[in-house]
Amino acid sequence: MTFARPEHSIDTDTLPRMPAWVTSARVETLEDVAFLSGAALNHLHVVLGCAEVPQALLRERLALCAAEACVAFSGRRERAGELRDAAHLLRPGDLPGPAGETYLIWRRAVERPVAVKALGRALSAFEPGQIATWLDAGVGAPVKRAALVLEAVLREAPRADEAALILADAALAQALGWDHVVPLLAAGLKRADLRKQGDELKLACHRALVSSAAEAVRLSTNLARRAAHLKAVAPKLRAKGAADAVEIFLKQDAVAPSVLPLPDRAARRLCDRLVDLGAVRELTGRDTFRLYGV
Repeated sequence: MTFARPEHSIDTDTLPRMPAWVTSARVETLEDVAFLSGAALNHLHVVLGCAEVPQALLRERLALCAAEACVAFSGRRERAGELRDAAHLLRPGDLPGPAGETYLIWRRAVERPVAVKALGRALSAFEPGQIATWLDAGVGAPVKRAALVLEAVLREAPRADEAALILADAALAQALGWDHVVPLLAAGLKRADLRKQGDELKLACHRALVSSAAEAVRLSTNLARRAAHLKAVAPKLRAKGAADAVEIFLKQDAVAPSVLPLPDRAARRLCDRLVDLGAVRELTGRDTFRLYGV
């Protein structure tokens, strides 16, 4: 069940919308929910193939959502803004704390193409051989493979929620022919779902993917529109290095002026200019150490 990735381009105003019947249907059987999750994933696959969607940025934004869900699973209360701070306020030698580490793990998981080595870089607490063994536990159709991997990891490492969900998303990506991990399961599953097994877990995964794939499509459309606006205003930016700065905004969820390839004052002025043009948003609401994103 691997979908062919479309090579054509679709205008941002006509990116395909998720059919309402996919998310509004009320079904209970595994067979019916599996049909809906297949339809949702197929639709998401088409959207992910659109050139207008900023893929790296989308993965980072979904990684933030997944990290927020995992932090909630662990009983902590940090939200998206606090997770961003935990990552971007770090200085050399600082420790990010449990919630910040969860966010960094998810960010590393989506940075590189799916491979055992890349996943080992994100999940440094586990040996590559163990990661490969867990991925091999997934067989069959894509969602079944993901559920089997999720179950296998949590059977051997009951507290490794992040690793289990990342590897389940990796198995799903491999089955669908996606180059990178696209975080979907964490945002759609409930804490209690992670303790289910067999058909109950498969049913929970199918349900989770119906909602999370629909949200990913909505986010893709929004980011495609905002990325198009950023590219449209880019010629108005006169600062040297502005073009490279725009590329950074198109790939990262949140950007501090200090990481832009401009002097500090010029970087801050560029960020303020982009806010004035409606091309980026200030994400923190602070007067100092601001973060900006598409």
